[in-house]
Amino acid sequence: MKSNEKNVVITSAVRTPVGTLGGSLKNIQGHILGSVVIKEVLKRSKIKSNDVDEVIMGQVLTGSAGQNPARQAAIQAGLPIDKTAYVINQVCGSGLRSVAAGYQAIMSNDANIIVAGGQESMS
Repeated sequence: MKSNEKNVVITSAVRTPVGTLGGSLKNIQGHILGSVVIKEVLKRSKIKSNDVDEVIMGQVLTGSAGQNPARQAAIQAGLPIDKTAYVINQVCGSGLRSVAAGYQAIMSNDANIIVAGGQESMS
């Protein structure tokens, strides 16, 4: 590797249980599930919430979720309110596109630490 190149690494991967349609997770909104995952990602990777530059979450069903569910998840997970967050809605590819956007932000020196993934409640 050349001295001006950087490595981008995934320090932790967490997911919630997969439920069934109309099952036990049916009343839990996507941003709540997202906040649980964000907390666990930070815990496992030993990253302080202050060190996170941005949260990028894929979510398709946002109609009744209020404004910017990614930000809701980030704040509920304990990230400071001065940290930015945004949602990507690309149907089935939303979570993967969020990870790709995080990679691009790091490679372009817009950020050092990104939390990225998907949050959805389809029960």
